[in-house]
Amino acid sequence: MGLRDRIAHAWNAFMGRDPTISYRTGYGNAQRPDRARLHYGNERSFVGAILNRIALDCAAIRIEHVQLDNDGRYEKPIKGCLNDCFNLAANADQTSRAFFQDVYMSLMDEGCIAIVPTDCDTDPSYTGCYDIYSMRVGRIKEWFPDMVRVEVFNEAKGQKEEVMVMKSFVAIVENPFYQVMNQYNSTLQRLIRKLNLLDNIDEQSASGKLDLIIQLPYSLKSPAKKALANERLNDIETQLKDSQLGIAYIDATEHVTQLNRAIENKLLDQIEYYTNQVYSQFGITPAVLDGTAKEEEMLNYYNRAVEPIVSAVVDAMKWKFLTTNARSRGQSIFFFHNVFKLVPANQMADIADKFTRNEILSSNEVRGIIGFKPSKQEGADELRNKNLNKSNEEIEESKPEGSENKEENQNGV
Repeated sequence: MGLRDRIAHAWNAFMGRDPTISYRTGYGNAQRPDRARLHYGNERSFVGAILNRIALDCAAIRIEHVQLDNDGRYEKPIKGCLNDCFNLAANADQTSRAFFQDVYMSLMDEGCIAIVPTDCDTDPSYTGCYDIYSMRVGRIKEWFPDMVRVEVFNEAKGQKEEVMVMKSFVAIVENPFYQVMNQYNSTLQRLIRKLNLLDNIDEQSASGKLDLIIQLPYSLKSPAKKALANERLNDIETQLKDSQLGIAYIDATEHVTQLNRAIENKLLDQIEYYTNQVYSQFGITPAVLDGTAKEEEMLNYYNRAVEPIVSAVVDAMKWKFLTTNARSRGQSIFFFHNVFKLVPANQMADIADKFTRNEILSSNEVRGIIGFKPSKQEGADELRNKNLNKSNEEIEESKPEGSENKEENQNGV
């Protein structure tokens, strides 16, 4: 490319192709406006860390738009706009994994959310055959018989707006743990209230107050003595405030009693009790959060906490994003959990041997699981026990066409 062509086609991210063109950027914000915001109680306590851990593990599970065979078994993924939303980017701001983490965090925080298709090739209100190009998480503000009012981020304006959408094409998901997580008097809400009380007590104890009682050497029954006591109190406060080191003097006959010692109560015991209840009801242990859980604990956690939440989201999208005609033609939405992520490296060789020997996985499929590129060697994609020799029939079937005639001609010669 010549110098003139390079100048004519040059582009710079800070200037654009034409520095004189003024672009309308729209509404601006100092923080990311589409980010999910937790409720005040969840945000202030360690409950937010638990919800974030569950949302991360749920978002790690792959969701795909798939084609089923005649027996209802997974056959292959369907390449299209819906699968791009599930595995590439759900909208202009979020990758697929960030979008699903937003879905799960909002679901556990709100209790019920809506997954709203924001860009489609046709209007879903008039036809059931449409392609979804992007989708967003919406907070349901109001319910109607056939519609819902949702607060969803409008990427064209750069801010959240409330819109009315039909229930027929919006995936409405309810938290399967609603009774123990979002109900007003549920275990998690009780724990949050106890944690807020503990925070209030900590703020009061760290507020800088001295909480002192000064015993004066005279009676305070008369108004004159009370006025004298208030004058003495103001004098001590002035000394403490004006002193660089916070030192004040009192008379030899005056006595000081300090009251800001911790008052014993059962709040910490109650918090510990509700924390254990939350762990048991969600199938979580402290080892899951700190990363030291064993395989049995992680399996119990995935089956009791992660799988119900992911299933609720997938079932809602399967119901609303796939028409009856599409489901009758074998289309569906599945989620896939990679169980080999929890397998230690020293056990992987034994598992790979058993899966290939019993013709469950091919050699290349095992190589893909452990992160190796596929092998081009003959038989690497075959479901066959490599420890057994091929039979004569298999050898004959594996020969390319025309090889028999070629061998006969060679023998005849």
